[in-house]
Amino acid sequence: MAYQIRLETDDDFQDAMERQSVLRIFRGDDLIESSVKIVRFDENRIVVQADISDMKYYARQECEFFEQRQRR
Repeated sequence: MAYQIRLETDDDFQDAMERQSVLRIFRGDDLIESSVKIVRFDENRIVVQADISDMKYYARQECEFFEQRQRR
């Protein structure tokens, strides 16, 4: 079963990007993305990709980002 880790700092995002972790993205109480991976990020935006042609940009201040990890 998977558990979620909230991503908040640049180090959190860098680690998730290097591991190619699967993310879930929330805006308010709504799940707006799932099963995406971080392609790039900066202090304002997170760029995620679900497949080859599906890249999306999200503002860090408007959304909450969670990494999904498998329990061992």
